[in-house]
Amino acid sequence: MRSDIDRYKRQVARLDLSGIDFAAFREHPLPPSVLRCLRYMHDVEHHTVCYLRDLLVTPAHRDPAITTFLTLWNYEEMWHGEALGEVLAAHGEAEGADRIGPLRQGLGWRDRLSPLLHSVGSAVAGETFPAIHMTWGAINEWTTQAGYSRLSNRAGHPVLTDLLARIMRQEGRHIAFYASEAERRLVAGGRKTQRLVRLALRRLWRPVGSGVMPRFEVAFLITELFGDDDGRDMARRIDERIDRLPGLEGLHLIEGAIQRYEAPAADVVDLHRRHRLQREPSDPDQVTAA
Repeated sequence: MRSDIDRYKRQVARLDLSGIDFAAFREHPLPPSVLRCLRYMHDVEHHTVCYLRDLLVTPAHRDPAITTFLTLWNYEEMWHGEALGEVLAAHGEAEGADRIGPLRQGLGWRDRLSPLLHSVGSAVAGETFPAIHMTWGAINEWTTQAGYSRLSNRAGHPVLTDLLARIMRQEGRHIAFYASEAERRLVAGGRKTQRLVRLALRRLWRPVGSGVMPRFEVAFLITELFGDDDGRDMARRIDERIDRLPGLEGLHLIEGAIQRYEAPAADVVDLHRRHRLQREPSDPDQVTAA
Protein backbone atom coordinates (compact mmCIF):
# COMPACT_ATOMS: atom_id res chain seq x y z
CA MET A 1 0.00 0.00 0.00
CA ARG A 2 2.79 2.38 0.92
CA SER A 3 4.43 1.93 -2.47
CA ASP A 4 1.09 2.77 -4.15
CA ILE A 5 0.66 6.08 -2.32
CA ASP A 6 4.34 6.99 -2.70
CA ARG A 7 4.11 6.36 -6.43
CA TYR A 8 0.97 8.48 -6.65
CA LYS A 9 2.61 11.34 -4.71
CA ARG A 10 5.41 11.44 -7.27
CA GLN A 11 2.94 11.59 -10.17
CA VAL A 12 0.39 14.13 -8.89
CA ALA A 13 0.36 17.43 -10.77
CA ARG A 14 -1.79 20.29 -11.91
CA LEU A 15 -3.45 19.37 -15.19
CA ASP A 16 -1.17 20.24 -18.10
CA LEU A 17 -3.02 22.58 -20.47
CA SER A 18 -0.08 23.46 -22.69
CA GLY A 19 -1.11 23.52 -26.34
CA ILE A 20 -4.86 23.41 -25.63
CA ASP A 21 -6.41 26.01 -27.95
CA PHE A 22 -9.50 27.10 -26.04
CA ALA A 23 -10.08 29.86 -28.61
CA ALA A 24 -10.95 27.12 -31.12
CA PHE A 25 -14.27 26.66 -29.32
CA ARG A 26 -15.30 30.17 -30.38
CA GLU A 27 -14.84 29.31 -34.05
CA HIS A 28 -16.17 25.77 -33.72
CA PRO A 29 -18.49 25.70 -30.69
CA LEU A 30 -19.76 22.53 -29.09
CA PRO A 31 -23.40 21.51 -29.58
CA PRO A 32 -25.86 22.33 -26.75
CA SER A 33 -26.13 18.72 -25.56
CA VAL A 34 -22.35 18.46 -25.10
CA LEU A 35 -22.21 21.79 -23.29
CA ARG A 36 -24.95 20.66 -20.96
CA CYS A 37 -22.93 17.56 -20.05
CA LEU A 38 -19.84 19.72 -19.54
CA ARG A 39 -21.71 22.00 -17.14
CA TYR A 40 -22.64 18.94 -15.09
CA MET A 41 -19.05 17.66 -15.08
CA HIS A 42 -17.65 21.10 -14.25
CA ASP A 43 -19.97 21.46 -11.27
CA VAL A 44 -19.30 17.98 -9.93
CA GLU A 45 -15.51 18.28 -10.27
CA HIS A 46 -15.62 21.53 -8.30
CA HIS A 47 -17.80 19.87 -5.66
CA THR A 48 -15.01 17.38 -4.85
CA VAL A 49 -13.83 19.51 -1.92
CA CYS A 50 -17.26 19.06 -0.32
CA TYR A 51 -17.00 15.30 -0.72
CA LEU A 52 -13.61 15.53 0.99
CA ARG A 53 -15.18 17.52 3.84
CA ASP A 54 -17.75 14.76 4.36
CA LEU A 55 -15.15 11.99 4.33
CA LEU A 56 -12.93 13.65 6.92
CA VAL A 57 -15.58 13.20 9.62
CA THR A 58 -15.48 9.41 9.07
CA PRO A 59 -12.91 6.77 10.17
CA ALA A 60 -11.16 7.34 6.82
CA HIS A 61 -9.28 10.25 8.41
CA ARG A 62 -7.38 7.83 10.68
CA ASP A 63 -5.53 6.24 7.76
CA PRO A 64 -2.62 8.47 6.63
CA ALA A 65 -2.39 6.77 3.23
CA ILE A 66 -6.06 7.53 2.55
CA THR A 67 -5.85 11.14 3.73
CA THR A 68 -2.72 11.72 1.66
CA PHE A 69 -4.44 10.31 -1.38
CA LEU A 70 -7.62 12.33 -0.79
CA THR A 71 -5.64 15.55 -0.43
CA LEU A 72 -3.90 15.03 -3.76
CA TRP A 73 -7.05 13.65 -5.43
CA ASN A 74 -8.93 16.81 -4.44
CA TYR A 75 -6.12 18.97 -5.84
CA GLU A 76 -6.18 17.27 -9.23
CA GLU A 77 -9.98 17.21 -9.41
CA MET A 78 -10.10 20.95 -8.75
CA TRP A 79 -7.90 21.58 -11.79
CA HIS A 80 -10.14 19.32 -13.87
CA GLY A 81 -13.03 21.62 -12.97
CA GLU A 82 -10.94 24.67 -13.84
CA ALA A 83 -10.10 23.23 -17.27
CA LEU A 84 -13.73 22.45 -18.03
CA GLY A 85 -14.54 25.98 -16.92
CA GLU A 86 -12.21 27.30 -19.61
CA VAL A 87 -14.30 25.46 -22.19
CA LEU A 88 -17.50 26.97 -20.81
CA ALA A 89 -15.93 30.44 -20.74
CA ALA A 90 -14.95 30.09 -24.40
CA HIS A 91 -18.66 29.65 -25.12
CA GLY A 92 -19.55 32.77 -23.15
CA GLU A 93 -20.91 30.79 -20.20
CA ALA A 94 -20.47 31.25 -16.47
CA GLU A 95 -17.86 29.03 -14.84
CA GLY A 96 -15.87 28.69 -11.65
CA ALA A 97 -17.14 30.67 -8.68
CA ASP A 98 -19.92 32.25 -10.76
CA ARG A 99 -21.47 28.78 -11.16
CA ILE A 100 -20.30 27.02 -8.01
CA GLY A 101 -21.39 29.70 -5.54
CA PRO A 102 -25.09 29.62 -6.53
CA LEU A 103 -24.97 25.80 -6.78
CA ARG A 104 -23.76 25.41 -3.20
CA GLN A 105 -26.18 28.00 -1.90
CA GLY A 106 -29.02 26.18 -3.59
CA LEU A 107 -28.25 22.86 -1.87
CA GLY A 108 -29.56 24.22 1.43
CA TRP A 109 -30.25 21.59 4.11
CA ARG A 110 -28.80 18.78 1.99
CA ASP A 111 -25.36 20.36 2.15
CA ARG A 112 -25.63 21.18 5.87
CA LEU A 113 -26.70 17.65 6.80
CA SER A 114 -24.22 15.82 4.59
CA PRO A 115 -21.30 15.74 7.09
CA LEU A 116 -23.64 14.57 9.84
CA LEU A 117 -25.10 11.81 7.68
CA HIS A 118 -21.63 10.61 6.73
CA SER A 119 -20.56 10.63 10.36
CA VAL A 120 -23.60 8.64 11.49
CA GLY A 121 -23.40 6.25 8.54
CA SER A 122 -19.70 5.58 9.10
CA ALA A 123 -20.36 4.96 12.80
CA VAL A 124 -22.91 2.31 11.85
CA ALA A 125 -20.49 0.73 9.37
CA GLY A 126 -17.64 0.84 11.89
CA GLU A 127 -14.28 -0.44 10.71
CA THR A 128 -15.87 -1.57 7.45
CA PHE A 129 -16.34 2.02 6.32
CA PRO A 130 -12.91 2.48 4.63
CA ALA A 131 -13.66 -0.59 2.49
CA ILE A 132 -17.03 0.91 1.54
CA HIS A 133 -15.39 4.25 0.76
CA MET A 134 -12.61 2.80 -1.38
CA THR A 135 -15.01 0.57 -3.32
CA TRP A 136 -17.47 3.43 -3.80
CA GLY A 137 -14.62 5.64 -5.01
CA ALA A 138 -13.43 3.05 -7.51
CA ILE A 139 -16.92 2.75 -8.99
CA ASN A 140 -17.31 6.52 -9.18
CA GLU A 141 -13.96 6.93 -10.91
CA TRP A 142 -14.73 4.14 -13.40
CA THR A 143 -18.01 5.81 -14.32
CA THR A 144 -16.45 9.29 -14.44
CA GLN A 145 -13.72 8.17 -16.82
CA ALA A 146 -16.31 6.36 -18.93
CA GLY A 147 -18.42 9.52 -19.04
CA TYR A 148 -15.49 11.57 -20.31
CA SER A 149 -14.73 8.95 -22.94
CA ARG A 150 -18.33 8.87 -24.13
CA LEU A 151 -18.53 12.67 -24.22
CA SER A 152 -15.35 12.87 -26.26
CA ASN A 153 -16.82 10.44 -28.80
CA ARG A 154 -20.16 12.24 -28.90
CA ALA A 155 -18.59 15.67 -29.44
CA GLY A 156 -15.99 14.72 -32.05
CA HIS A 157 -14.16 17.98 -31.36
CA PRO A 158 -10.35 17.58 -31.55
CA VAL A 159 -9.58 20.17 -28.87
CA LEU A 160 -12.08 18.68 -26.44
CA THR A 161 -10.78 15.20 -27.23
CA ASP A 162 -7.25 16.29 -26.34
CA LEU A 163 -8.37 17.97 -23.11
CA LEU A 164 -10.51 15.06 -21.94
CA ALA A 165 -7.74 12.57 -22.74
CA ARG A 166 -5.44 14.46 -20.36
CA ILE A 167 -8.11 14.47 -17.66
CA MET A 168 -8.74 10.74 -18.16
CA ARG A 169 -5.05 9.94 -17.71
CA GLN A 170 -5.15 11.51 -14.26
CA GLU A 171 -8.47 9.81 -13.50
CA GLY A 172 -6.74 6.54 -14.39
CA ARG A 173 -4.29 7.04 -11.52
CA HIS A 174 -7.21 7.73 -9.18
CA ILE A 175 -8.81 4.49 -10.35
CA ALA A 176 -5.61 2.54 -9.72
CA PHE A 177 -5.45 3.64 -6.07
CA TYR A 178 -9.14 3.26 -5.30
CA ALA A 179 -9.46 -0.15 -6.98
CA SER A 180 -6.32 -1.63 -5.41
CA GLU A 181 -7.35 -0.38 -1.96
CA ALA A 182 -10.90 -1.68 -2.44
CA GLU A 183 -9.69 -5.15 -3.38
CA ARG A 184 -7.18 -5.26 -0.53
CA ARG A 185 -9.73 -4.25 2.08
CA LEU A 186 -12.43 -6.55 0.74
CA VAL A 187 -10.04 -9.49 0.94
CA ALA A 188 -8.71 -8.55 4.38
CA GLY A 189 -12.18 -7.99 5.82
CA GLY A 190 -13.53 -11.32 4.62
CA ARG A 191 -17.16 -12.23 4.07
CA LYS A 192 -18.53 -9.88 6.74
CA THR A 193 -16.94 -6.82 5.13
CA GLN A 194 -17.93 -7.97 1.66
CA ARG A 195 -21.56 -8.41 2.71
CA LEU A 196 -21.70 -4.94 4.27
CA VAL A 197 -20.06 -3.28 1.26
CA ARG A 198 -22.43 -5.10 -1.03
CA LEU A 199 -25.44 -3.99 1.03
CA ALA A 200 -24.26 -0.36 1.10
CA LEU A 201 -23.76 -0.28 -2.66
CA ARG A 202 -27.06 -1.96 -3.44
CA ARG A 203 -29.08 0.31 -1.15
CA LEU A 204 -27.24 3.63 -1.38
CA TRP A 205 -25.03 3.97 -4.46
CA ARG A 206 -26.20 6.49 -7.06
CA PRO A 207 -24.44 7.99 -10.11
CA VAL A 208 -21.76 10.60 -9.49
CA GLY A 209 -23.32 14.01 -8.93
CA SER A 210 -26.83 12.75 -8.22
CA GLY A 211 -26.69 14.17 -4.70
CA VAL A 212 -25.83 17.61 -6.06
CA MET A 213 -27.49 17.97 -9.44
CA PRO A 214 -31.25 17.96 -10.13
CA ARG A 215 -32.66 14.58 -11.10
CA PHE A 216 -33.58 15.76 -14.62
CA GLU A 217 -29.93 16.72 -15.19
CA VAL A 218 -28.77 13.28 -14.04
CA ALA A 219 -31.34 11.72 -16.37
CA PHE A 220 -30.19 13.87 -19.28
CA LEU A 221 -26.50 13.06 -18.75
CA ILE A 222 -27.11 9.31 -18.48
CA THR A 223 -29.39 9.24 -21.51
CA GLU A 224 -27.01 11.36 -23.58
CA LEU A 225 -23.87 9.38 -22.74
CA PHE A 226 -25.08 5.86 -21.97
CA GLY A 227 -28.46 5.57 -23.66
CA ASP A 228 -27.22 4.10 -26.95
CA ASP A 229 -25.70 0.70 -27.70
CA ASP A 230 -22.11 1.88 -27.21
CA GLY A 231 -22.99 3.49 -23.90
CA ARG A 232 -24.76 0.40 -22.62
CA ASP A 233 -21.82 -1.74 -23.68
CA MET A 234 -19.50 0.50 -21.64
CA ALA A 235 -21.87 0.24 -18.66
CA ARG A 236 -21.72 -3.55 -18.89
CA ARG A 237 -17.92 -3.44 -18.89
CA ILE A 238 -17.91 -1.35 -15.71
CA ASP A 239 -20.29 -3.83 -14.08
CA GLU A 240 -17.89 -6.61 -15.07
CA ARG A 241 -15.07 -4.76 -13.30
CA ILE A 242 -17.23 -4.51 -10.17
CA ASP A 243 -17.99 -8.24 -10.48
CA ARG A 244 -14.26 -8.96 -10.19
CA LEU A 245 -14.03 -7.29 -6.76
CA PRO A 246 -14.27 -9.89 -3.97
CA GLY A 247 -17.86 -10.59 -2.97
CA LEU A 248 -19.46 -8.05 -5.34
CA GLU A 249 -20.42 -10.15 -8.34
CA GLY A 250 -23.85 -9.74 -9.88
CA LEU A 251 -24.75 -6.28 -8.53
CA HIS A 252 -25.36 -4.73 -11.99
CA LEU A 253 -25.08 -1.25 -10.44
CA ILE A 254 -24.38 0.70 -13.61
CA GLU A 255 -26.92 -1.01 -15.83
CA GLY A 256 -29.46 -0.63 -13.03
CA ALA A 257 -28.70 3.10 -12.74
CA ILE A 258 -29.29 3.55 -16.47
CA GLN A 259 -32.68 1.87 -16.15
CA ARG A 260 -33.66 4.05 -13.16
CA TYR A 261 -32.51 7.38 -14.52
CA GLU A 262 -32.72 7.05 -18.26
CA ALA A 263 -35.52 9.18 -19.67
CA PRO A 264 -37.46 8.23 -22.82
CA ALA A 265 -36.29 10.15 -25.88
CA ALA A 266 -39.35 12.41 -25.95
CA ASP A 267 -38.82 13.34 -22.30
CA VAL A 268 -35.18 14.21 -22.94
CA VAL A 269 -36.20 16.59 -25.72
CA ASP A 270 -38.75 18.20 -23.40
CA LEU A 271 -36.26 18.44 -20.54
CA HIS A 272 -33.71 20.03 -22.85
CA ARG A 273 -36.29 22.54 -24.10
CA ARG A 274 -37.45 23.48 -20.59
CA HIS A 275 -33.87 23.77 -19.38
CA ARG A 276 -33.01 26.10 -22.28
CA LEU A 277 -36.06 28.27 -21.72
CA GLN A 278 -35.22 28.60 -18.03
CA ARG A 279 -31.70 29.76 -18.85
CA GLU A 280 -32.50 32.15 -21.72
CA PRO A 281 -33.77 35.73 -21.18
CA SER A 282 -37.31 36.52 -22.26
CA ASP A 283 -36.23 39.39 -24.52
CA PRO A 284 -35.19 37.86 -27.88
CA ASP A 285 -32.70 40.68 -28.40
CA GLN A 286 -30.78 39.49 -25.35
CA VAL A 287 -30.51 35.85 -26.38
CA THR A 288 -26.93 34.97 -27.25
CA ALA A 289 -25.71 32.35 -29.67
CA ALA A 290 -24.46 30.31 -26.75
